Amino acid sequence: MGRVAQDSCKKCKNRPVDKLKAMNTFVHIADGGSLTAAAAALELSLPAVVRSLAALEAQLGVRLVNRTTRRLALTAEGQEYLSRARAVLAAVDDAEAALAVGDAEPRGQLSVTAPVLFGQFFVAPAVTRFVQRHPQVRVSMQLLDRVVNLHEEQIDVGVRIGDLQDSSLVAWRTGAVRRVVVASPAYLRKHGTPRHPRELADANCVRFRGPSGPWWVFHEFGKAIDVPIRGNLEFNHVAPAADACVAGVGFGMFISYQVARHIREKRLAIVLEEFEPPCRPIHVVVPHARLLPRRTALLVEWIRRELGALKL
Repeated sequence: MGRVAQDSCKKCKNRPVDKLKAMNTFVHIADGGSLTAAAAALELSLPAVVRSLAALEAQLGVRLVNRTTRRLALTAEGQEYLSRARAVLAAVDDAEAALAVGDAEPRGQLSVTAPVLFGQFFVAPAVTRFVQRHPQVRVSMQLLDRVVNLHEEQIDVGVRIGDLQDSSLVAWRTGAVRRVVVASPAYLRKHGTPRHPRELADANCVRFRGPSGPWWVFHEFGKAIDVPIRGNLEFNHVAPAADACVAGVGFGMFISYQVARHIREKRLAIVLEEFEPPCRPIHVVVPHARLLPRRTALLVEWIRRELGALKL
């Protein structure tokens, strides 16, 4: 097969390439994991798939796929081209679909990711309303408490909380969240409202297991201060910790969206607001902005509008 590819390359440098067809073949090669699988999926001969890939690589001047007798793997250039090829093909599908039905109703597949609890409370309901408005769009949503590589995992839209580490992403800020200390009104009536974070050292605090240890971080005069906290109840999950604070066990520190409903319904009250750390931004992100399919652009705008209206 290596000889066939080499022979094909020599013949294809000056041969015109049907770029969309070649892109589609390349995407099927990447998805199928082999030239043979791509040939079967496209109902083409194996030599035809080999020639298409070779011609595309020759025209681009880069190797997209490393081929051996045992395996096939995309090069770094292949990974980048795959992402762009998907976007181009999706945009063509959108254009053809709009013409076919005589309107601009979006259709096709989208994948979305968001943090688990934030996604459960806010992003998933927004996406549900989006597909109700645009029933020809199919959305696969993953709620994950890890930083997802949108390029490698082929995610169309992501929602991130905090500063962005990946500078290659295209991002729109759509709000912010705070780290807040809360307690139930009944607990505050019984024990008083603290005026400084250091007063928490003598209070009962609902704690989380984690690497930070028994410390809560505040800001005073632009500088971080660590306050040791203690308590007789500890969790590894947000929901029961919030419920314990609602029940009057003590103070808890949460990201504002985690207890927004309890605060809104006055089951919890925020204290020590002037000592809160800086807000953390919320971003809607996509792998790239060039040739963004219409369904993706519509979903991004929809999520931005819905999240921007939240009071967190």
